[in-house]
This record gives sequence, C-alpha cells and structure tokens, in this order.
Amino acid sequence: MIKIMGNMGEHSKEHKKQSAFLKLANEHMDALYSTSLRMTRNQPDAEDLLQDTCMRAYRFFDKFMPGTNFKAWIFKILTNTFINRYRKKIKEPQSVDFEKVQAKFVHESDAEAGQGDIRFIDDAYRELFDDKINGAFDRLSDSFRLVVVLSDVHSFSYKEIAEIIDKPIGTVMSRLSRGRKQMQRYLEEYARDSGYIQGDRQ
Repeated sequence: MIKIMGNMGEHSKEHKKQSAFLKLANEHMDALYSTSLRMTRNQPDAEDLLQDTCMRAYRFFDKFMPGTNFKAWIFKILTNTFINRYRKKIKEPQSVDFEKVQAKFVHESDAEAGQGDIRFIDDAYRELFDDKINGAFDRLSDSFRLVVVLSDVHSFSYKEIAEIIDKPIGTVMSRLSRGRKQMQRYLEEYARDSGYIQGDRQ
C-alpha cells in the first residue's frame, strides 16, 4: 500500500528526488552490477550488494552535489558497502526484487534494504571477458581486482579511483600496476598452456 505523505508538497518533493535518482542510477546499473559480480564472485551476493548499494545511495541522495560525478559517487558507496558488509561475510546471500526496491525509493526511503529477487542477466558483461580472463580476475586479491576493474573496465581516472576506495593516488597506481602484472602473468600461463605462445626452446 502506498504510504501517504504528510502533504502534497512533501509528496512532490519525494517524487522529484526519486525521478532524479533513477535517471542517474539507471545509466550506471549495468556497470554497478558487473562490478558487484567481480567483487563478490557469485551472482546472489552481487545482486544483494547491488540492491543494498542502491538503497543506501537513495537514502543519501540529498547529499549528492548536482553536476558532480554521480558515477564515482555511487561507486564509492558500492565499494564501502562491499568492504563493510560483504567482504567480511557479515551478511549471508539473499534474493531480492529490484522492482520492489525501486518502489521503496518513494514509500520507504528511510528503511533498510528490502528482500525479494533481482533478475539481472550478466550476458552483456560476460561478452567482455571469456572464462579464462574471468578466472584471471578471480585470482587477484580484492584490492587489486577492484582497482583493475575500476580503471580498465570502467575507465575511472587515478584520482577518481583514489576517491572511490579512499586511498592515496600512489596506492592506486601501485595496486593497478601490480594487478595488471599479475593478470598478464596469469594470461601468459593460459596462452602458453593453450599453445597460443611457445615457451623458450632449449
């Protein structure tokens, strides 16, 4: 049942907030989900992480400064949510309904994330990487994998990544360099094992 606002002015304000948020968030939903999938490495956790991120971003949307980088802002929320709730295994995987979550943006914006079942198809993301490359990503540590994805998949700058993960730019550059080198080594092993490149001949 729709929650009745105190007056029409409050309802109109909340509706405008919802419309503005959804307009920005929907542009980045695929990127957010693909990153959630890379961070959690399984679909149920990725869906749950995405829902939690969207709910938190909406609750704090009043603090977002219009005209600034919304993508970096919401990715920072995604990263913090992952570190604080999912990487530490505080929360068990849950099934969620994104349509119900979207409805709650108006009716229960101050409530915690609801439960249900998100239906996201990750085919578009899987087209970007074959299984071996995905496997190489999964072999990276969380910190390396995150900066590689943010830089090489989503094209964030060093400065933006530093703001997202709340680390100095030097740390971002170091992790990115080391992550890329590890990826290169893993893929060279795959290419050599598959016969795409030849090992040193004696």
